[in-house]
Amino acid sequence: MSRRLVNITLDNLDDLPRRCRRCVFWELDPVSGERAIDSGDPALEKEAWLSGTLLEWGSCGKIVYVDGVPAGFVVYSPPLYTPRSVAFPTSPVSADAVLLMTAHIIPEFSGGGLGRMLIQGVAKDLTRRGVKAIEAFGDLKWEEPSCVVPADYLLSVGFKTVRPHLRFPRLRLELKTAVSWREDVEVALERLLGSMSPERALRPV
Repeated sequence: MSRRLVNITLDNLDDLPRRCRRCVFWELDPVSGERAIDSGDPALEKEAWLSGTLLEWGSCGKIVYVDGVPAGFVVYSPPLYTPRSVAFPTSPVSADAVLLMTAHIIPEFSGGGLGRMLIQGVAKDLTRRGVKAIEAFGDLKWEEPSCVVPADYLLSVGFKTVRPHLRFPRLRLELKTAVSWREDVEVALERLLGSMSPERALRPV
């Protein structure tokens, strides 16, 4: 079984699940999001957001393929590019962090370590770019696939709560450890993330 992690681009955007491909929950503010849905063109808004973010900031998502089949993805960006983030009761995201917007594992591929692989990929990318931390809004009452990641999953992969809330706490993963990143980034990431076993918490997100 071959696994491959690639950046989300305009060329592979259609490999996202159809529901996620048309979702603009994070990419637009609530009013603009409703307007896009009513107009019937949320997929175009999604494409425009990705294009702009890639041009201005760079890579902002990853897709994992298993034997050539898209099996899961993750999307992340600075909070400046995620208007919805300010609508959460535990906002704003810290100035030194990038926001983990959403993640999804296709149900038939759950339990295979793909959630860990996605988070490791994000951490490696952001560490190389000099980012200090990843933050995310978790859902403590998550029961079914949605745009917000289960808080239990985030906690299981090393995130710590920085602003508690009964429903949507803000969590943070520091991209620094006691290990010298200059000596070996790969070793540091394995020590930080290698002991995760979060698949049971990342049931289809």
